Amino acid sequence: MGVVQLTIITVVNMLGSGIIMLPSKLAQVGTMSVLSWVVTLGGALCLAWVFARNGMFSKKSGGMGGYAEYSYGKDGSFMSNFTYGLSLVIANVAIAVSAVGYLAVFLDITLKPIEVTFWVIGTVIVTTLLNFGGSKLTGRIGSVTVWGVILPVVILAVLGWFWFSPSMYAASWNPHNVGIFDGIASSIPITLWAFLGLESAVANMDAVENPQKNVPIAVMAGTIGAGIIYILSTNVMAGIVKNSALLTSNAPFGLTFSTMFGGWAGKVVEGVMVLACLGSLLGWQFTIAQVFKSSADEGYFPAIFSKVSKNGAPIAGMTILLVVQILLSFMTISPDLNKQFNVLVNLAVITNLVPYILSMGASKTIQLSAGISKHNMTFKVTNALAVVAAIYSLYAMYASGAEAMVLGSLVTFFGWTMYGFVSPKFDLDQKEIDKANKEAAATEAEAN
Repeated sequence: MGVVQLTIITVVNMLGSGIIMLPSKLAQVGTMSVLSWVVTLGGALCLAWVFARNGMFSKKSGGMGGYAEYSYGKDGSFMSNFTYGLSLVIANVAIAVSAVGYLAVFLDITLKPIEVTFWVIGTVIVTTLLNFGGSKLTGRIGSVTVWGVILPVVILAVLGWFWFSPSMYAASWNPHNVGIFDGIASSIPITLWAFLGLESAVANMDAVENPQKNVPIAVMAGTIGAGIIYILSTNVMAGIVKNSALLTSNAPFGLTFSTMFGGWAGKVVEGVMVLACLGSLLGWQFTIAQVFKSSADEGYFPAIFSKVSKNGAPIAGMTILLVVQILLSFMTISPDLNKQFNVLVNLAVITNLVPYILSMGASKTIQLSAGISKHNMTFKVTNALAVVAAIYSLYAMYASGAEAMVLGSLVTFFGWTMYGFVSPKFDLDQKEIDKANKEAAATEAEAN
């Protein structure tokens, strides 16, 4: 691939189903959330640059887990894999909530909280079962349905300005009279949610012409491109639809297109976005199972996650992850679908930031191990950006709120506990283990 093709892939990877509920969340802050977009775009660019450099020089497999291993050893690698895998599971439920919200508006029905939960559960069950046949069909469906999100978002970002009202936008700047720093902090997690996945942009570097030059260009350009589309689409919407309407909408893009072109357009957008969510969820169900499988292959997770069917589908792992998603659906039940979505997003952001921070911390070691000179200017710039990206990530954790921080901390400590049970595989020499087992057996025999 050339740099243009890789840039397009990078943009498409980020412009997934995560954006479709953003406007309703951002309406809680008002249009001053544009400041959060600017801050998040800056943080995302720093992250993207360091991920690109890590991907170019790392000799270890496993993505962010491989990066973390350079500085933190197997325990850091385990924690990176554990929190990243869990964040994807949580994100799946959030995507399912988005799909149900749009579907309810599309069908013009009102769902009670428990009904929303059962619809969400039904969605994750169906998308899991469809993956039992293997990945080929999943990939084909996802490559088509993703445009159900991308096209409406891009159309709105480009054409929406013909319906844009500057006075409506200005009136929505700070509708709830919150402090500017509080407003920025409260919308940081939801804007970062839109950029999650930027680390996957380096996955195709083996198929890229001149990767040392083109990968950083594509990652940075792709992140900037996605950021511009995000900022334009969500902000133009705030000048088309009143803040109070966006705040309570379960299908904000459908509402906006209805306002612009009429009810028929809104229905079309709602329908294609439901399909996009389902297609995205279908792909993520298989991807998450693969993430857990690769971790199991490394010896981090139970061997059951490594088992695959004749079609190459990790059915046992998918089934276990399905149970976890069902439990999450019940745990986050809420009278307000937007609130349920927010809880899931904040927790997904917290757990996803753990491997981000570990990857940033390992950047210097990765470069040094590749023979990059300490006096190299790019080496110094990368280290500086890694520090900025780590600080931004920590700030995003703080901005996710006390509840998400507590839950994320519990998850992380549980991960450390789990590592204790698998650590003998990595932290003890096999000869020492065999010797200890023989001594224990001899002692038991003498006692008998």
